[in-house]
Amino acid sequence: MARRRYQRGSVILRGESWEGRWKEDVFENGVLRRIHRSKVLGTIQQYPTKRLARRELDRVMNEAGINNEDYQPSILGTFYAFAEEWKQKVASTMGVGTQAGVKSELKAWDKALQVKNGHQSVSMPFREINGNAIQTVISGWNTGKGFKKVGAKSIKNRVGTLKLAWKWAKDWAYTRSDFPENLRLPYWDREEAKAKRPAYSVETVKKIMEASEYPYNLLWWVACECGIRRGEVCGLDVGHIDLNNRTITIRRNRVGSVVKNTKSRRARVFRISPELAEQLKPLVEGRAADEPLFLSAEKVRLHPENLVKRELVPVLQGLGVYVKGTACHGFRHGNATEMDKLGVPMATRQQRLGHVDASTTMLYSHSTDANDSKVAEEFGRMLSQGFTQKAVATTSGD
Repeated sequence: MARRRYQRGSVILRGESWEGRWKEDVFENGVLRRIHRSKVLGTIQQYPTKRLARRELDRVMNEAGINNEDYQPSILGTFYAFAEEWKQKVASTMGVGTQAGVKSELKAWDKALQVKNGHQSVSMPFREINGNAIQTVISGWNTGKGFKKVGAKSIKNRVGTLKLAWKWAKDWAYTRSDFPENLRLPYWDREEAKAKRPAYSVETVKKIMEASEYPYNLLWWVACECGIRRGEVCGLDVGHIDLNNRTITIRRNRVGSVVKNTKSRRARVFRISPELAEQLKPLVEGRAADEPLFLSAEKVRLHPENLVKRELVPVLQGLGVYVKGTACHGFRHGNATEMDKLGVPMATRQQRLGHVDASTTMLYSHSTDANDSKVAEEFGRMLSQGFTQKAVATTSGD
């Protein structure tokens, strides 16, 4: 289909507003066709004369690249169609945990960017998504008006994912526009968010252990003393525990149904207390090295989300210390806080928590050297007081 070399478009006054119209070439279901495009340019108060309205239309058409030498037909596709293609071609190359995050965030955008088609809501054509549409969604998420209210950090993450995906949308001709840069995001205070995160004190951890059944009480002990993530606890194998040298090796992390290397992609080896090593003996001795250390009631490796939802959250709710979305991380933050109180050197704290950047470690603090052993011994001394008697009683009853 031959395209006109140059278009001027047309300007029409509709009521109190100027409307600009032009033609564009698009691919729809693999077929090239020409469609009419229109856009409200502004009111007669903004552009008192048709000449001024035409200048605005020229600007809009130039921005869309209508008369550029390298003009290419765009794809007449919805945000949903683009998101599905992007997830298949791009998100699938990301890590399992990252995939889950970006897919969830794109799903949220698709739900928010809906338009009415008769009595139905359908996904918005990608080419119609602009700064105004995106800002409307951001405002709705922030205030809860017309949308489910979302926290400032979640909004920041969703906008970041959309901005990342937008690069491919432009490259694949779903849009000709650059990602809008003048978006206003709700303020997210890292320090305030840090203050709201739970950091379980040793006394709180003892209560959690006392209210939990075996072996989950032992699992919470491991999570607190070692300061490891829930996926890392679920990724532990029998062979990762060295009872003779009293060390634990963190190599793998379970994300959903997949067990993979940890974030840093390198093993972390550090001491565990004599008390914890003693309680781990029944789970280690006489078992194959590649068996999961902790097993569910169905005798399979624990699932991180099920572990938190079914075992930890009910206990936290019963104790009145549950904070949504951060249940298991409270052990990790509590560990960092205790290390801060003990005056543990930053290098040891980073190594145990698995942080590359010291500033990240500081965010976790709310208040295989000698220091490493000191940390393990202090945690073992404190936590064993709330565990030993119950663990022995429960074990003997099996």
